[in-house]
Amino acid sequence: MTKQVQQLDRVIIRFAGDSGDGMQLTGDRFTQETASFGNDLSTLPNFPAEIRAPAGTLPGVSSFQLHFADHDIMTPGDAPNVLVAMNPAALKANIGDLPDSAIVIVNTDEFTKRNLAKVGYDSNPLEDGTLAGFKVSPVPLTSMTVKALESFDISKKDAQRAKNMFALGLLSWMYNRPTEGTLGFLKSKFAKKPEILAANLAAFQAGWNFGETTEDFAVSYEIKPARLAPGTYRNITGNVAVSYGLIAGSQLSGLPLFLGSYPITPASDILHELSKHKRFGIRTFQAEDEIAGVGAALGASFGGSLGVTTTSGPGMVLKAETLGLAVMTELPLIVIDVQRAGPSTGMPTKTEQADLLMAMFGRNGESPVPVLAPRSPSDCFDIAIEATRIATAYRTPVIVLSDGYLANGSEPWRIPDVGSLPDLSVDFTTEPNGPDGEFLAYQRDPETLARPWAVPGTAGLEHRIGGIEKSSGSGDISYSPSNHDLMVRSRQAKVDGIARDIDPLEVDDPTGDARVLVLGWGGTYGSIGAAVRRVRRAGGKVAQAHLRYLNPFPANLGEVLHGYDRVLVPEINLGQLALLLRGKFLVDVIGYTKVRGLPFKAEELAGVVQEVIDRAE
Repeated sequence: MTKQVQQLDRVIIRFAGDSGDGMQLTGDRFTQETASFGNDLSTLPNFPAEIRAPAGTLPGVSSFQLHFADHDIMTPGDAPNVLVAMNPAALKANIGDLPDSAIVIVNTDEFTKRNLAKVGYDSNPLEDGTLAGFKVSPVPLTSMTVKALESFDISKKDAQRAKNMFALGLLSWMYNRPTEGTLGFLKSKFAKKPEILAANLAAFQAGWNFGETTEDFAVSYEIKPARLAPGTYRNITGNVAVSYGLIAGSQLSGLPLFLGSYPITPASDILHELSKHKRFGIRTFQAEDEIAGVGAALGASFGGSLGVTTTSGPGMVLKAETLGLAVMTELPLIVIDVQRAGPSTGMPTKTEQADLLMAMFGRNGESPVPVLAPRSPSDCFDIAIEATRIATAYRTPVIVLSDGYLANGSEPWRIPDVGSLPDLSVDFTTEPNGPDGEFLAYQRDPETLARPWAVPGTAGLEHRIGGIEKSSGSGDISYSPSNHDLMVRSRQAKVDGIARDIDPLEVDDPTGDARVLVLGWGGTYGSIGAAVRRVRRAGGKVAQAHLRYLNPFPANLGEVLHGYDRVLVPEINLGQLALLLRGKFLVDVIGYTKVRGLPFKAEELAGVVQEVIDRAE
């Protein structure tokens, strides 16, 4: 039977099941094949914080959403066109997000009375009309997988576990995905377990064959590759991009990289990734706690390395004292804060961008620190290099505010030409710099206001280090009121001066006469960009700008803000950037905030933007 192939320009698929059903692996493999095919894509993994929530319950639902297209896209999509629900909990947790006529593929084997009761279904939604508005494909995934594997010498439990591979094979057939990468991945993953390998390969092939032969799926779909800028691409998550950016920063600066870190969701993958790259001179230290991690990193910087520490919100609180020490000692240090929902432990696997004010002011005394924020998973690479540049050139700690959405999400990344990357070479001080042959540890560079960086043990360059206030020039301990005022202002001026060394804020205003500006920062870039596109397609005039530098702000930010009648600032917090803008520029910006642990939906933001435009007119 020859089946119809329907052309689509994009599709949004969500795999959902119990946290033990392998939905993250399934989604990741589908994503990798989609990336190799050449589609533009964006992903949104969503999983419980618990190591193993009770099976079949709503808190235990894990999902992976993938948006891929034959054109440039900016978000994982607002609502899935296809939902693969492995059990009743997955269906109930996700059905509210589905648009009319969405395709729902349901694993009917799991819709038992017991499983239905666990999530509060009084009747079977497959039979009571609950799914009447959708295109439902009931598939006994579990039993079909077990049947396909009955000739293998594995337990029934292991056979059932392979149902995610059956689902992956089916969806791979439906959307004409390549299979070579997944087959290679399985062969590598189960190389030492040949029977399990054979079973997973068979389950994947059984799913593919089912799609090809059953009458339940009369149509397969094709989404052609996107027209991306020429180059070599790979799919990358934000955490991996940060890791590669730090490695690049180390190589470009000529400094060995030292990571002192304590595992914490969602930042741990940076530690995991960097630990794989010892051949580049990378040293990773899994500390006993957050304080030890940042202390070791600062010590490494004192010793002439590129000191880095990674964490999330609760860990930033614990690192605050050592960050203040880094400000006082004026040593380079990179702090990666992968923000998550708070306060306290909050929702560890959910995204938020509510650490901005803590990054700006969360230390005692006047402790200015440069703050940067990547705008997309691939931008995490560039931000890590820029953080290295600023930290080493200005002898200062730098905070990078990533977030859970960027860290775990992925997109195609065009691998840069190494020759195009900046030279970040560092010159250590090796000779005394005082008029009488002494070493002045706090004598400042006239342009950057950075103090010298002398590696301990260099003859003649002995100097004091520590958290007590330093005397300008010599670096000796000082309690002089006038010296303290001078040093406080000097440290602030050093950070403020970075504004002269960064690109001005770019504004996307195609018509040049928009009266409304939408200004974002961090991981809201994709949602805002997609919303702005919708408004413009509908005839609305709106400008967009996005901040990657949050301290100091770009030098032209005030001019940009005052150039528009209305400035809308969407944030996944309660208005932290809006507060800073009002205080610094006296502009009554309009804040739009949500703190649901999820990124903004483009449709929702488009409606807000249009309302602001209507009011401005």
